[in-house]
Amino acid sequence: MKLYRVFYDFWRSNTYALKPYLINDGKKHPFVIICPGGGYGMVCSHIEGIPYAEELNKRGYHAFILFYRVKKKARYPQPQEDLQRAINTVFSHADEWNLDTSNWSLWGSSAGGHLVASMFIEDWGVPKPFALVLIYPVITLGEHTHLGTRKYLLGKAPTKEMMDKMSIHLHINKDFPRTYFWNGTIDKSVNPINSDLLEEAFKKVGIPYKRDVFINVGHGVGLGKKTNAKEWFNNAIEFIENE
Repeated sequence: MKLYRVFYDFWRSNTYALKPYLINDGKKHPFVIICPGGGYGMVCSHIEGIPYAEELNKRGYHAFILFYRVKKKARYPQPQEDLQRAINTVFSHADEWNLDTSNWSLWGSSAGGHLVASMFIEDWGVPKPFALVLIYPVITLGEHTHLGTRKYLLGKAPTKEMMDKMSIHLHINKDFPRTYFWNGTIDKSVNPINSDLLEEAFKKVGIPYKRDVFINVGHGVGLGKKTNAKEWFNNAIEFIENE
């Protein structure tokens, strides 16, 4: 009930909010900004936000969960504006919150992964993170997309131009951040082809990355405990700590 209450209190107003999970030891720590998934129709912080933040705190990271606009308010570019605002807010409080701004990363699950990655296929004027961590991310808004994600972000009848504009793999360049990402083989919500497309784009451009593919794992598993994806969190931490 406690986790649900936190989720509901922030999401019910469907507006921007940033929930900090700070380590209160007076020391400077690296940090992560987390964008939970939910197909741009909700913010699933109870699965892909709070558990990540709490585990990150245990590993020595400050964490922030972004509650971005969804449903009718999710039309592009409003979620991207919310993430831009979150990044700028966090950096403006870096000294006050003891943040190591040279060592930070952006994490996103599902549509939250799309949101995170979309910040670096256009110029949003935000600092470049040391790494991205994308958990079963939506990458294409074309043929193999998650239809709910596309509908809420671009509307019911988007043009091909807009679908291409917001398909991450079509815009990867040499300045895209190094990335850890993973998908499960039986994901029925976000087709694993999305991760295939991302990997192909990274290989073409030469972006440093690590991809995990977990057998018999579906969608929305969060930390993946009691699944074949249970090691993904450790793998992500290893990736962002060891270049």
